[in-house]
Formats: sequence, structure tokens, C-alpha cells
Amino acid sequence: MKTWLITGCSSGIGKGIAKAVLESGDQAIVTARNKDKVMDIVEAYPETALAVSLDVCSQDSIKNAVKEAYDKFGTIDVLVNNAGYGYRSAVEEGEIEAVQTLYQTNLFGPIELIKAVLPKMREQKSGYILNVTSIAAARSAVGSGYYASSKAALELLTTGLMKELAPLGIKAMVVQPGAFRTRFYDGESLQGTKAQIGDYEAVEAYVQKTDELIDNLNKTNKMLKDRLTTTEANLAVLEEKMKNISDNESVSMANLDLLKRISTLEQALFKAGINPSNIK
Repeated sequence: MKTWLITGCSSGIGKGIAKAVLESGDQAIVTARNKDKVMDIVEAYPETALAVSLDVCSQDSIKNAVKEAYDKFGTIDVLVNNAGYGYRSAVEEGEIEAVQTLYQTNLFGPIELIKAVLPKMREQKSGYILNVTSIAAARSAVGSGYYASSKAALELLTTGLMKELAPLGIKAMVVQPGAFRTRFYDGESLQGTKAQIGDYEAVEAYVQKTDELIDNLNKTNKMLKDRLTTTEANLAVLEEKMKNISDNESVSMANLDLLKRISTLEQALFKAGINPSNIK
């Protein structure tokens, strides 16, 4: 049984990971800025789950979360740095305070968590660190420069970390999701600049058009999936009917063959002067 510390468990990927971990029989410290938002997970797994309030932008909050984890379970075998959010802005429009908070959440917070769990992992000569980034780290889009760069920085940091920790028996890796049906596009998970510049209206229009395209693609994919499911069900019914028809035809052919044999036998008996009806 392993013990996982997972950030950003109130929704989306973090919540999904937490549930999968607990369903498999492992233990999990499920975190959110407000632990009340993850109490439903703990209520389902009261013996193996611990809810902790964690703000990755606060050093004190990070230290407290790790301490609570050790007090409850004695160890942290797996750290999943999942908490984060998006920020839409042209580079020129970026607000320095907002960008700094973005980096604190998406990059420096995860770094501090890594530093907090590594002493114990080095002591036990084992452990796993999973840093959740984004496909944006490899392919930035219009208006995503700041978000993409924060995730790309975490990826490159993980590459160096992986090489540093390998001789110590600790593994580090990146999880780079693409599009998922999560709450990423709501007002909390995806924020944007307030300092809009008129010349970038075309950029905003492009982004909105892209969103509409993604939404339409998701709807189309769902529709095609539903149709495929219906078609497969119909094919299964059709195959069963064809099998029944085939079985019935096989019986009919067997009966016809038997009748032919009986008729041939009766003709032979009549020729021999024997009435078949007299045979018992």
C-alpha cells in the first residue's frame, strides 16, 4: 500500500486521480485550498483518505499539509503536483502581479512541495514525483504564452530532477494532458488579463473561435460515439437474428433430408411388395 499526496483534488484530473488511488486500496492525502471541497472523497474512504487544506502559494500551508500527512500515515510515497490554472493574455497585456501568482501556483508551489517531501523519500530511498503539466508546454497557442511557459518550465525542471534523483531510488516524471472534460474553462481554473489592448481584439476573436471549434468537435465526437454505440448494439441484435435464421434453416434442411430418406425407403418397400404402414 502506497501513500499519495495529491494537490488540486476538488475537481477534474486531481479528483479523478484521488478516486482511482483510493479505489485501488492505496492511501491518499486529498488537498484543495478549502478542504471542505474534498470531504465527499474522504467520506467515501474514511480509513484511507485525509482531507487537508493546501494553498500551494503559501510556504506555511505547504509545511502544514506535509506534516499532517506524516502525522496520519507516516510517509508520502507519491507526490502528484496537479494544482494549477490557466491565464489568457497577449504577452503585452500581461499583468505582472497576475503572472507572478500564475507562476507561483504552476511552478514555484510544486517546487516547494517537491523540496518538502524529498528528505523523507531520500531517507527511505524510494518515491515518485508526478508533475502534471499540459500539452501547452509543447505547443503554445495564441493568448497562452504565460500559461504555456509556466508549464514548460515545470517540464524542464522535472527533466533535471529526474536525473538527479535516479541514483537515489526516486523517480520523477511529467504527465502532459491534452483536452479533457474538466472545469478547466470555468472562471476559477482559467483566468485572463483585465488590461486589454484594442489591437489584440483579433486575438480574442481568434481564441473565442477556437473555443467554439473545440466545443463543436467535442459535441461531434460525442454524437459519433453515441451513434457508434447504437450501431454496434444494432449489429449485435442483427447477428443474433441471423444466427437464429441460420439455425432454423439448418433444422429445416435436416428435416427435408430426413423426409427424402423416408420417401426413398417407402418406395423401395412398395417395390418389394411390403406395405410400409404395416410395419411397426
